[in-house]
Amino acid sequence: MIAGIGKEAEIFFYACLTGCTALLAYAVLRKAREIVRHSVLAAGLEDLVFWIGVSIYVFRQMYHTTYGSIRWYFIAGMLAGAGAAQGGLCFASQMCTKLKKMLEKLKKNR
Repeated sequence: MIAGIGKEAEIFFYACLTGCTALLAYAVLRKAREIVRHSVLAAGLEDLVFWIGVSIYVFRQMYHTTYGSIRWYFIAGMLAGAGAAQGGLCFASQMCTKLKKMLEKLKKNR
């Protein structure tokens, strides 16, 4: 394998992790909003602070992995990582729903 391609694959992997982290952090924020109801203004301020924080995080990751240059495969990796995390969240949600139905069915049979 060419050394440059190996480094690009490593950067792509870190970009996927960055995308996963950003999406999962937003999922936690959404679930926190479901638990504690917020006004529209509070939710807007939370979003603003969140996206500023994510922008700083993504810039830091991009700066450390690609030495400050924007690479399209980094952006593609972030999208791929976010897509993988979303798929994982959907799968986990479906499994929780099935488990809940199964437990309710067992409870009725007792």
